[in-house]
Amino acid sequence: MKYKTFGFIGLFTLLCLSGLTALAEGEAQSAEPPVSESQAEAREILMEMAGFISKTRRFRVTIHSAHDAVQGDGQKIEFGEIRNVIIDRPDRLRIEIERSDGNRSLVLYDGRNITVNSLAQNVYAQTEKTGGIDAAITYFIRELHMYLPLAVLLVSSLGTELENRVQSIDYVESTNIPGIPSHHLAGRTETVDFQVWVAAGDRPLPLRVVLTYKNADGQPQYRAQFSDWDLAPEISNAIFEFTPPTGSQKISFLNQLQNVAVQQSEAAERSGE
Repeated sequence: MKYKTFGFIGLFTLLCLSGLTALAEGEAQSAEPPVSESQAEAREILMEMAGFISKTRRFRVTIHSAHDAVQGDGQKIEFGEIRNVIIDRPDRLRIEIERSDGNRSLVLYDGRNITVNSLAQNVYAQTEKTGGIDAAITYFIRELHMYLPLAVLLVSSLGTELENRVQSIDYVESTNIPGIPSHHLAGRTETVDFQVWVAAGDRPLPLRVVLTYKNADGQPQYRAQFSDWDLAPEISNAIFEFTPPTGSQKISFLNQLQNVAVQQSEAAERSGE
């Protein structure tokens, strides 16, 4: 039996919400509920994490993730992948991906071009995009409609994104994950309930994330474990450059194919075809 997979486009596009609103007693007006001590502490830890990551110029991290694919009969099937991420701000990004079925792919950004290479199919797509990592990731998700889980963690505007979009957050407990003292936080957005474990101390890095898509059928989850954080990796520009593998075929991103189809249709209308 072939099970249906479920593609997430990541926290970057799914953490969309408005501010907190509440009805004042007896009146239909907006009012912010009082913030408890644990809620204030949780938000402070979350923002410290955001500031620390976004100000780190270079880093390397491995992410083991899994997501639920809700089948037609309601059963949830788990699929996973491993991602090795390298960031060199402001304009270098490399993500090596290996899915649970063994398929491998590569996402590269060299400051000029975004490249996606599927090693299993020996094909690649490439498009020009300048402006740095933030602009490239935004374009990758919103315009190319590509899959990049937890993309918000890679942009320098992480703090602003979380500050504006996290609806509520609270402190759950002090714990260890895995063997590292950490803070367990739980928060909500308009579309996602999330949990994040942040390392305690002077390196407030995310160690684990769980997202629950509460508005989706079956409320599927996305789970990610972070390991091997390296905040001073030795890297060269060569690892961000792409050389097509022997025999590989260049293809177009889906949106590029759609644009071609629209242009051909308009040309046919003008010519009377």
